[in-house]
Amino acid sequence: MNRNRNILLTNDDGIGAKGLLALTELLRPYGTITVVAPKEPQSGMSNAVSIITPIRLLPYEKGREITRYACTGTPTDCVKIAMSQLFIDQKPDLLVSGINHGSNTSAAVLYSGTLGAAAEGTLYGIPSIGFSLATPHDPDANFETCLHFGRIILEQYLSHPPAPHLYISVNIPDLPKEQIRGIRLARQGRGAWIKEFDKRVDPHGDPYYWLTGEYRNDEPEAPDTDQNLLRQGYVTVVPHQIDTTHYGELERLKQNWKFE
Repeated sequence: MNRNRNILLTNDDGIGAKGLLALTELLRPYGTITVVAPKEPQSGMSNAVSIITPIRLLPYEKGREITRYACTGTPTDCVKIAMSQLFIDQKPDLLVSGINHGSNTSAAVLYSGTLGAAAEGTLYGIPSIGFSLATPHDPDANFETCLHFGRIILEQYLSHPPAPHLYISVNIPDLPKEQIRGIRLARQGRGAWIKEFDKRVDPHGDPYYWLTGEYRNDEPEAPDTDQNLLRQGYVTVVPHQIDTTHYGELERLKQNWKFE
């Protein structure tokens, strides 16, 4: 096992999240770890960056094999500030984000701060992977299953790295490891949230809205989507790409849209 790797670790649940601590222990045998994580929870921030407020990088803990910093910005800010201030001369060998308290399948990929950080690492040319546990955002979730299957997936990832410009999303069911049916490579499922806001009234009689939402699965019978396989008890592994161009449609439009 190569212990000379430099690993950048981040998340969107914050520096004190149990999932981040679990992931730190998972990665400990694989190299020297630098943690740069949000000072406060930053779920749902996707690729957001801080452009109107200053960012602070706060030393949290310094050790020989693990050094931790808290960042006052978003998960993407965490990656950017790490690359700007901590990895000036040499980029990390690996970026790992998570373990998120909650799944990141289907449309959640668009909103996820966990995967936003992984995508940002990919932009820097760093092999990047995000882990999520399909718990209902339980702050005291059990990550034993994640650690078991995370090791298996990391070994595959390091032995056979994905192509450049891709990042990997891993989702793990919130089940005892003995009940997991296996690991499946999958694709991102199609779906969306509907009825997203609960209208409420404050003590002054003024209305306000609380984001809740009801998820609509647009492919309930598909055998190969992340959301369906996860629900069936499989660990899912999905490769995502930075380039969102639909090349087939691009060629069709070239044939049908006429511009002078």
